[in-house]
Amino acid sequence: MTQRTNSLRNIAIVAHVDHGKTTLVDEMLRQAGAIREGAEMAERVMDSNDIERERGITILAKCTSVLWEGRDEAVRINVVDTPGHADFGGEVERILSMVDGCLLLIDAAEGPMPQTKFVLSKALALGLQPIVVLNKVDRPSAAPDEALDATFDLFAALGASDEQLDFDILYAAGRDGWAARAIDDPHENLTPLFETIVARAPAPDITKTATSEPFRMLATTLEADPYLGRILTGRIVSGIAKPGVTMKALSRDGKKVEQARVTKVLAFRGLKRQPVDEAHPGDIVAIAGFSEASVSDTICDLPVETPLPAQPIDPPTLSVTIAANDSPLAGREGDKVQSRVIRDRLLRQAEGDVAITVTETEAKDAFDVAGRGELQLGVLIENMRREGFELAVSRPRVVTREDEDGAILEPIEEVVIDLDDDYSGVVIEKLSQRKADLVEMKPAGAGKTRLTMHAPARALIGYHGDFLTDTRGTGVINRSYLEHAPHKGVIQGRRNGVLISNGDGAAVPFAIWNLEERGVMFISPGDAVYEGMIVGENAKPDDLDVNPLKAKQLTNIRAAGKDDAVRLTPPRRLTLEQAISYINDDELVEVTPKSIRLRKIALKPHLRKRRAKENG
Repeated sequence: MTQRTNSLRNIAIVAHVDHGKTTLVDEMLRQAGAIREGAEMAERVMDSNDIERERGITILAKCTSVLWEGRDEAVRINVVDTPGHADFGGEVERILSMVDGCLLLIDAAEGPMPQTKFVLSKALALGLQPIVVLNKVDRPSAAPDEALDATFDLFAALGASDEQLDFDILYAAGRDGWAARAIDDPHENLTPLFETIVARAPAPDITKTATSEPFRMLATTLEADPYLGRILTGRIVSGIAKPGVTMKALSRDGKKVEQARVTKVLAFRGLKRQPVDEAHPGDIVAIAGFSEASVSDTICDLPVETPLPAQPIDPPTLSVTIAANDSPLAGREGDKVQSRVIRDRLLRQAEGDVAITVTETEAKDAFDVAGRGELQLGVLIENMRREGFELAVSRPRVVTREDEDGAILEPIEEVVIDLDDDYSGVVIEKLSQRKADLVEMKPAGAGKTRLTMHAPARALIGYHGDFLTDTRGTGVINRSYLEHAPHKGVIQGRRNGVLISNGDGAAVPFAIWNLEERGVMFISPGDAVYEGMIVGENAKPDDLDVNPLKAKQLTNIRAAGKDDAVRLTPPRRLTLEQAISYINDDELVEVTPKSIRLRKIALKPHLRKRRAKENG
């Protein structure tokens, strides 16, 4: 027999990227009294990571808690803010397994987007009953009725049950801190949202004897704390968690991972985690004390032998090879340069992020890192460079499979593009050349068109720069993993060759000025260069060895007009993601805490020629 703990709700907030999840959580914390009145609170307080704040996206799922003083009784609502980008979908999948309900945010102007479809399919598969919140209805371009119709169609297309199709609807402007059950209702505060959560989100479903049963909890997130060590977060299924008790961790297949003494039990209270003397079934807590247990392991009392079922995770679609930096400039800017240190850091990342896998190459000095996309891998590498690592990174490759007949299957992504009508032709043409199929093309209002295309994941590597150029920076492209399908054949890569330095030293203004007629430069005067380093993009398809170190030949004759200072065009500076997607298979990105450089794998010209012959 089961009972529900009516004073507790566990919900996740899921949505497409930039549909307002974190901003809405800010307002929920403020209006529920989790933030002391008059106290300063940072904007998007849940985005605590530096990269999250810089990019304005959520990367790591995070828990918080508010105490809602309702009309009848106080209800504690554990809220989980989840990432909105498809590359971090592994976080979403794990989180949904420890909540009983979810808020699905839809931008009233954009409607459901690719990541909306992804997170909703996961929620429906777990039997959750989403509460639909049409956010940003105050925007001039908002069309809540059309967004609602599209949302209902999406529920139906994903096979929602009759109960799930009967979802609650709220209209909101998270930034202004109000929600309403009808678009014409007063726009006062978030009370309708809190009341709907309490009324419609199920309370945790536990047995009457759950408190007296052995302790069991599925670890869903993992983080490292400099004082407490490894911290595992999850929802208690049965038993009571107390500090000082010896417990064990079981892997998904039931093998014992380790036995350890619980040092702290932390509950989420507003923006902080507070130590508690005990935690009961249904609550979401963080446990410290384990050194080897990881995500998807079951934390339990010693007599327990059967692990809790863990959610299967969608496979990685993209991989890169990461190795220690071996360029002539290695070791000058970073303090973590050994492959052993890089290996430990990557394995630590793979422990906490189930969407990433790390395998050693045959040479044992490099590591294949597979993930969900360029952004996820780029964020990992960016974090490592900020920690002082020096790395050499290869061009991304798609992760293929084989079917029963031995045929190669490659990942296909659904691409949804919003752009001005004038640019739709060139975008369709470019993506069609990259083996993409046009699935749907429809007007999106005010001179806009929405394209839906199915494209191989490898076709989208490096395409974003072309897309921004073709749409004059006004287009928006969203993508999510769809399926693995038969290989679509050869796709032409970068059309231009590169300019390669033929010497070591500091770049000279006069040499760069002479090279500008050859193509676009990536370096500035005074930058350190070395033989085999890529210093620019050739205007022609072939690679070209050049000398960026050649100074002006001085004479003792002064002719009128000959001593003018050279005027240089500003160089093209590639971001980390742009650099990774720009390079070809015979090139690497050299990543250090201060620099991002491009180079050939073989630095010497004769070695490059030999490598080209061997590869046909």
